[in-house]
Amino acid sequence: MDQSENQHSNPRIETGVKTISDLIDARLSRRGFLGGLAASGGVLLSGCATGAISQAAADPNAPAFVFDEIMRGLDEQHHVPAGYTADQVISWGDPLFQDSPGFDPMAQSEATQLKQFGYNNDYLGFVPLEDAPDGAQRGLLCVNHEYVSTLLMQPGVAATYPASMTRDRCLTEMAAHGGSVVELIRKPEGWTFVSGSPYNRRITAHATPMEITGPAAGSDRMKTTADPEGRLAAGTMNNCAGGITPWGTWLMAEENFNGNFLGDLPEDHPEAENHDRYGVPGGWYQWGRHIDRFNVGKEPNEPNRFGWVVEVDPMDPGSTPKKRTALGRFKHEGAESVVAPDGRVVLYMGDDQRFDYVYKFVTANRFDPDTPENNRDLLDEGTLYVARFDEDGYVEWMPLTFGEGLLTPENGFNSQADVLISTRLAADLLGATPMDRPEDVEPDAKAGTVWVMLTNNNRRTDDEVDAANPRADNRFGHIVEIREPDGDFTATQSRWEILVQCGDPNVAEIGATWNPLTSDQGWFGSPDNCAVDPSGRLWVATDGNPSTGSADGVWAMETEGERRGTSKAFFRAPIGAEVCGPRFTEDGRTLFVAVQHPGDGDGATFENPTTRWPDFKEGQPPRPTVLAIRKLDGGQIGT
Repeated sequence: MDQSENQHSNPRIETGVKTISDLIDARLSRRGFLGGLAASGGVLLSGCATGAISQAAADPNAPAFVFDEIMRGLDEQHHVPAGYTADQVISWGDPLFQDSPGFDPMAQSEATQLKQFGYNNDYLGFVPLEDAPDGAQRGLLCVNHEYVSTLLMQPGVAATYPASMTRDRCLTEMAAHGGSVVELIRKPEGWTFVSGSPYNRRITAHATPMEITGPAAGSDRMKTTADPEGRLAAGTMNNCAGGITPWGTWLMAEENFNGNFLGDLPEDHPEAENHDRYGVPGGWYQWGRHIDRFNVGKEPNEPNRFGWVVEVDPMDPGSTPKKRTALGRFKHEGAESVVAPDGRVVLYMGDDQRFDYVYKFVTANRFDPDTPENNRDLLDEGTLYVARFDEDGYVEWMPLTFGEGLLTPENGFNSQADVLISTRLAADLLGATPMDRPEDVEPDAKAGTVWVMLTNNNRRTDDEVDAANPRADNRFGHIVEIREPDGDFTATQSRWEILVQCGDPNVAEIGATWNPLTSDQGWFGSPDNCAVDPSGRLWVATDGNPSTGSADGVWAMETEGERRGTSKAFFRAPIGAEVCGPRFTEDGRTLFVAVQHPGDGDGATFENPTTRWPDFKEGQPPRPTVLAIRKLDGGQIGT
């Protein structure tokens, strides 16, 4: 059991509501939509950008997605619909710089990995550049490298693991974590990366200096032997879903950092309760055997320097990334932002753990589109909120602010730094709603909605069911829609609704709630990442769908009208892989996806993977890879 799991001691919200219909009746009988939106229709009930709205106006029952649905299955290949292609853009080990060595999986080292594309690509961000002189489309791909699959990645370690993990092998793993910035160009044959581009950059778990900013900077709890000031951390790791800000910077969200630590901490240590709440030490890697900073017995404050959102300027490869502590410390999944009507910027984030919480952050100051330097430190001041999902369909956003409510010295919080370093404990005290693994949380500025991916939670019992998490033993997850009043993303009270409960609709006891128009290919389990395309349509990527008998992939999801809750299978990954980071170009003609840990599975190793995708070369391991999906006729994806 992961000891970082919330033991959900919060007061439970008692409810007799058992079905979506009952829930709707219960909340609408109490009061109407905030701000009279039900009467007016309002921005909350609009679905999409111009193209999709025009289609709906012509025929409100017409499908939003037009493509030939792919079949369910599980094999060594990836699959796209007829009329589409998927370019292999860049893979683990590809050379990024002019002096980068070629990929040799039998000769991996820290030095070579620092100059190559990292492992397990997760979040994908795309920052457009000016077109090339010949008119070719260009952009910067910002990629999180979440973690490494040790037994798949490194040769000769499986038989005697963990004893086989030497210091050098641990350093190689650290160099494969973090992120990459890579210039891409679209040529006639498709998207390719530009090796040697001056924009290319590697960010790693151990060798990239990062400034600690915001309220927790300089706190005694952030100080270590290497950094007695508590203001400069080395590296970032376990970077999962992230975001691109309105001013063009890249947000890297640090997720399962606890797994990178070993060691023992005395039960009476001041950090013992906090570390326990985050599952520190997790012991997934052997780094702490060889490097003191990853041994909590030797550096008890080091874990407090991870679990943040890191801001990076992808246009300046020499810039220093900044850990923005005002956004809170937890297992961050996603850091997607939206500009509210009053000009403030709002970020939505999930804490990816069973029984943990959904958050949003509202900046104190306003976005300045005309003077980029005024946005440089916008994320250092603002209010962090945690969500309580009430049974009447309202969300209460509760501020995590020192001195307010229970966040006082009497309860162990002596500053805003304490609230942020121990965000989970603070949210526990406020009575936030424990959710079924909140992962990606994606706002749609045009519709005034926010999509929350709840991946699964097989540890929820019957007496722990609540309105927002309506199934015990929730093995397949669900998707929640939050509607902000009048599109005001800064609101402290919102509306919520379950879009779908995932799983096989043909098995009654699962309790899935798809639209009946969903085909036998269209349903899925374990929603993880998502994307809203330029037409306002929702796309969902999965992590755990193989539990349904089919590979992970990407599904197109109807969210409006009579087809609301209908899903359609679009992309299927090879065996052992999950699909991360779906990201559209601004013209909607390319969908980038990150295929992570292909070839994984029970007993899978470097020598014996479940597939050798994407190269299929004997003796070469599978490689995490970014694909670019396009229509052969050059049209928009999904139309």
